Amino acid sequence: MSPRGPFRPPQTVVEPRVRIPGVTGILRLAALVSTEMSDSEYALQARLEAKPEKADEVAEFLEGALPAAEAEEQTTTWFALRLDETTFGIFDTFPDEAGRQAHLDGEIAAELLDRADELLVEDPQIDEIEVLAAKHS
Repeated sequence: MSPRGPFRPPQTVVEPRVRIPGVTGILRLAALVSTEMSDSEYALQARLEAKPEKADEVAEFLEGALPAAEAEEQTTTWFALRLDETTFGIFDTFPDEAGRQAHLDGEIAAELLDRADELLVEDPQIDEIEVLAAKHS
């Protein structure tokens, strides 16, 4: 088994042969398969537990944070999630540790921490995550 699991793609150009009915000869397709991770190898996962009477405000805060996330050049993906009536989450990815740290030092995190006592039952639980595999469309 390889270090990335049993499905590690080759690091070279793959040239499969394809037979198409009605076409004589062989059509060769070339695809460059990369083992390099996308710009999503570093991630953060935050879990927020809203005070029951503040759940709608937390949802509005997260929805309103999208433009700030879009403005962060090193934030590859950013998701605001509602897990149940009072539990929310944020999941975002970055190309490197510097991008992740820039986000933690940024506008969204600062405002969330400033409003944590007002909106949340407890401080947000924020975990640094290593993304092992990702699919982007």
